[in-house]
Amino acid sequence: MRLNRRNFLTGATASLTFAGWPSLSKAALDSGNIIVILLEGGMDGLAAIPPTGDKQFYDQRGILISNNPIKVDNFFSVHASLEYFAGLVLKGDASIIHATSLPYFRRSHFEGQNVMESGNLTPFADKTGWLGRALDEANLNGRALSLEMPLILRGNSSVDNFYPAHLKFSQKPSPRISKILADAHWGDTSNSFRQLASRYSQSFAHNTKRDPISLAKHAANEMNKSHGPRAAVLRVGEFDTHANQGSDRGQHFAQLEIVDDIFRELRTSLGKAWNNTVIVTLTEFGRTVKANGSAGTDHGYGTAGLIAGGLLKGQKVVTDWPGLETKNLFEERDLMATIDYRSVLSACIEKAYGISHQKIASEVFYDPGIARITDVIFS
Repeated sequence: MRLNRRNFLTGATASLTFAGWPSLSKAALDSGNIIVILLEGGMDGLAAIPPTGDKQFYDQRGILISNNPIKVDNFFSVHASLEYFAGLVLKGDASIIHATSLPYFRRSHFEGQNVMESGNLTPFADKTGWLGRALDEANLNGRALSLEMPLILRGNSSVDNFYPAHLKFSQKPSPRISKILADAHWGDTSNSFRQLASRYSQSFAHNTKRDPISLAKHAANEMNKSHGPRAAVLRVGEFDTHANQGSDRGQHFAQLEIVDDIFRELRTSLGKAWNNTVIVTLTEFGRTVKANGSAGTDHGYGTAGLIAGGLLKGQKVVTDWPGLETKNLFEERDLMATIDYRSVLSACIEKAYGISHQKIASEVFYDPGIARITDVIFS
């Protein structure tokens, strides 16, 4: 059977995690929303956002060049797999950051994914994540709707996990039994049951499907509530295409189509919350400029970031383009990253949560030297 877009989506794996329920303070209630889409495996930024105005692009990419990209300015295009996102860019609801990456150079998935979630450039050195620490600074604490708290949302404050399952023949959860156990005066155990009772009293769509688009819709619906979560993380994997990557069809572009549908669903379902939201993609590294011997690409460095949401003020491509001549490539093989993606994430945090850049750089990313580019992206 031929694998078309909808068939692929049906079998795709993804996850969704919420955090950051606001307190009753006006500042917390007025804060914006951040939605992070983690693209695991290393998204090929030159495939997603081809620099069609760079003459070296055609010499370097060869069989990897798309036949029908969508132009968004005189230099950059968007791959047709991201057709809806391209429309957002052209309407002023999305932007592109190109020739960017986290400053991690070792091309290991395990290390790179840890770095992109922790925000610490030393892999496995931190037990908290950059978004969790940002929520701490913004005083936006709360439970995470996840079986396991993902590293990116772990903060220094106590954040509960809550992952209600929908099991066949099971009944709607009731707080009564948990309340009885909470009143048994068992110390910390009683406190745990007391928290569980309060969670059961809160509504949740137990029949929410786990495919990427259903999760995006659920995220949007929850974040559209006045006391809903202020952070959500969606995870899409399988970008690691070492063989037969293709130019217009194939695994990499099927994954980009999933991302495109996520943007579409978020734009459709966020409602008024769209105006106060920034959506940002994040991947551990880019891929090699040239195709390898198996017509795929290997782990690289520079890539592209996709940003959307009502907090943006008009579309733009933000880049300090390094060029694709071999002498300008990182280690003569990868797109050079000229923008530290931590600056991009810092800008999103500053705009959404109102935290000063200095505090974000020092307390969230542990690096006071991170450049502030908030006005470049959001003005």
